[in-house]
Amino acid sequence: AYFPGGLVADRFSGRRLMAFSLLCTALGGLYLARFPDASGLRWLFGYWGVTTFLLFWAAMIKVTREVGGEHLQGRAFGILDGGRGLVAAGVASLAVLVLGGLLPDDPSTLTADERRYAMQQVIYFYSAGTLLAAILVWFLIPREESPQTSGHPVGADLQSVFQHRGFWWIAVIVVCAYCGYKGIDNYALYAAQVLNMDELEAAGFTSAVAYLRPVAAVLAGILADRFLASRMVIIGFAIMLLAYLVLAMFIPSGIGNAVIITNLVISVCGVFAIRAIYFALLQEDRLPNRYTGTAVGIISVIGFTPDIFFAPIAGRILDASPGAAGHQHFFLLLAVISIVGLVSAILFSRGLRLRHSVTSTPRQNAT
Repeated sequence: AYFPGGLVADRFSGRRLMAFSLLCTALGGLYLARFPDASGLRWLFGYWGVTTFLLFWAAMIKVTREVGGEHLQGRAFGILDGGRGLVAAGVASLAVLVLGGLLPDDPSTLTADERRYAMQQVIYFYSAGTLLAAILVWFLIPREESPQTSGHPVGADLQSVFQHRGFWWIAVIVVCAYCGYKGIDNYALYAAQVLNMDELEAAGFTSAVAYLRPVAAVLAGILADRFLASRMVIIGFAIMLLAYLVLAMFIPSGIGNAVIITNLVISVCGVFAIRAIYFALLQEDRLPNRYTGTAVGIISVIGFTPDIFFAPIAGRILDASPGAAGHQHFFLLLAVISIVGLVSAILFSRGLRLRHSVTSTPRQNAT
């Protein structure tokens, strides 16, 4: 749904698409609260794929780019991603409180009806929050002018996007950054198997790390507006590479848990920083805003493929060498991916400098 969603975002009001998407998603929650069977769940998740990816994702990115304007792209996307992380963590904490308040103090006395009722209230809680978001979007996001691409043939839009060479480098950057993001899923397992934490401590560690997302995202956005998003992406991949190399070459018994945990935290900050600002590269590439949705749709199709391949690859690596060795091989894979991202960001930045120098030469000669 990413690709057609991008085309839709360029042809309809982002405010209306986002509000309608959130409304439809909330209505899906009401159906989930009825506890449908497996067949109903398949249809529901397919429906949510349409309401969220087709109608919402590219529209949200396009609206964020419009809000950021020409000079505040980093801040706009940094606040967006940081806010997403903060709200997700906060809402999840509230949902746990709701669930805990509805369950008996002694879990052994919990009946099937009590469990069903408690889960139903949590689903209603999330649905109400999504509906509230729809209302906020409708009233707080400014009305925009009619999309300039309405009525344009799709082929012409695609050709205009493909002419921007930096577009392809952005797609590679997103792939590499998203691999790093998916890699965080294994940090709890690493904490348990290598750092010898128990399950509760490992879960607590990864939960605490998640709260670094808003800090890293907003800080990266501020720095991107001051020093260019491409430079911050280069720095982010360099930080990730160094941290992954340390984690790939050493184990706690050699340098201590504190050094290992520090590098885990550093790698997470690098991942969150790049994820926050990689769509700000569209402005740096001077892609016209009217093609933002189309570009985001294509980049997302390519960039989020780690959802398909990364977990199976990571699982095979960890299974092939159980224990610390498997995790070292896993971090070595992430280091190689970081090198690819780093080189892509450097080539993107160099390509921009070359194009800008070419376009500025005629003006200097005329002067």
